[in-house]
Amino acid sequence: MEPRRSGTLVAVAAALVLPLAGLALLVARPALDLRWEHHPAHFWLVLGSAALSAVLAYATGDAAARRGDARLAHVSLAFLSSAGFLGLHALATPGVLLEGSNIGFAVATPIGVALGSLFALRSTRDVAGDGAVAEVALARWLRWGLLALMLAWAVVSLAGLPPLGGPPAGAERLPLLVAVPGIVLYVLAAWHYARRWRTRREGVLLAVAAAYLLLAQSLVAMALARNWQLSWWEWHVLLLAAFALVAVGARRSWHEERFAALYLDDTSAGRREASVLFADLQGFTAFSESQEPEEVTAMLNDYLSVAVPAALRHGGDVDRIVGDAVMVTFNTRGDQPDHAVRAVRAGLALQRETSVVAGRHPGWPRFRVGVNTGPATVSVLGTHGGRTHTVIGDTVNTAARIEAQAPTGGVAVGPATLAALPPTARTRPLGRLELKGKTEPVETHLVLGLDREEPD
Repeated sequence: MEPRRSGTLVAVAAALVLPLAGLALLVARPALDLRWEHHPAHFWLVLGSAALSAVLAYATGDAAARRGDARLAHVSLAFLSSAGFLGLHALATPGVLLEGSNIGFAVATPIGVALGSLFALRSTRDVAGDGAVAEVALARWLRWGLLALMLAWAVVSLAGLPPLGGPPAGAERLPLLVAVPGIVLYVLAAWHYARRWRTRREGVLLAVAAAYLLLAQSLVAMALARNWQLSWWEWHVLLLAAFALVAVGARRSWHEERFAALYLDDTSAGRREASVLFADLQGFTAFSESQEPEEVTAMLNDYLSVAVPAALRHGGDVDRIVGDAVMVTFNTRGDQPDHAVRAVRAGLALQRETSVVAGRHPGWPRFRVGVNTGPATVSVLGTHGGRTHTVIGDTVNTAARIEAQAPTGGVAVGPATLAALPPTARTRPLGRLELKGKTEPVETHLVLGLDREEPD
C-alpha cells in the first residue's frame, strides 16, 4: 500500500476509534459526563444534520434514478430515513417550535437511524439484469412507504396519540434490543464499502464506509448516554459528522457522475440490449460558414428546445449534444423492453416538431435521424477531471452511420430496429447501404409512421 494511502487509512481509523473511546470514558466516569442543557443549540444541531442528510438523500436518489442503480437507491433511502426522523426529532426541543415534547419526537432519531441500517446493508447486495430493475422498482415503493411512515409519525406525535404521546422522559435512550441489530448492520455495510475502497480507491467509498461506522457508534451512544449530558450530545455530533463526511467525499469527486464509485458493476460496465438514436443537421457546416456565430447559436437553441423534449417524452436519455449532433439512448437502465419502438417514436416526434421550427425559417438546415438496435456496453468512462456514463459498441457506431445515410427530414432504421416495430408500421426500403467500417452492407429502412391512434 502506498504510504500516502496507508496514512490516510490510519488517520481515518484513529478518528473513528476516538468517539467510541470518549464515550466509554464518559460512561465509566459519570463525573466527567457534564450536563449542558441548551435548547437552541440542540435544535439547530439536529436541524442542520437533518438538512445535510436530506441533501444527500436527494443527490444520491437523483443519481440512482438517472442510472437505474439499485445500490445507490438504497443508500439514498438510508439517508432519507435519518433525515426525516431527525427533522421530527428537532421538534422534540422544548420551547423552540413547540411548547413541549413527547415520546414520538424524542425517539424519532433513534428509530430513523436504526431503520436506516436496513437500507445500508441492502445497498451492499450485488444485483444485475432483471434483478437490478426489480430492486430499483422496490426502492421506489420503499421510498413512498418511508415518507408515509414519517408523515404518520408526525401526525400521531403532534396529536399526542398513543403510543407516541406522553412525556418523553428517558424515551430517547435507545433499547439495546433495537441498537444491537442496527450496530451490526451498519458495521457489515461499512466493511463491504471498505473492501470496495481497497480496490477502487475513490474517496466517496471510504467516506460512506466511515459514515456507516459513525452511525453505528451513534447507536451505541443512544443506548448508553444520559439526556443533556456530554455523552448525549456526542451522538448528535456523530450524526452530523457522518453526513458531513459523505458530503465532503462527494464534493471532492468529479461533478459528472459524482457517485459513480458506488454504482453496481452492472451500472458501471454492464451489457444491455439497447436502441441508439443519432440526429444531426444536414448542411450545418455550410450554414455555419455563411452566418454569424450568434445566428448559428440561436438556430441550434431553437431546434434543441423542441428536439430534446421530444426524445425525453418517449423515455430517451440524452447522452450527449455536440454542436448540431444529438445522441439519445434507450434502455440503458434495462427497464424499457419496448426500447426500439420508443426510439423510433422519438425520432418521428423530433422530425415533426423540428419541421415546424424549420417552416418558420426556410433557409435553415434540417435534421436527419438514424436509429439502431442491438447489444451495447453501458460504461462509466474517464476518471477525475472528466467522466461520463455512456454506451459503446458496434450498435452505437452503426446508428451514427445509418443517420449519415438517412434522407433529410426522415428517420432511418437498421434491421434489428425494423424487426421490433409493430406490424402496422409503415416503412420504405432504403436499400443495402455500404457503411464505413462494416464488412457487410446493412439493410436500412425509412420509417414513415407507426399507425397508432396517437400521432406518430
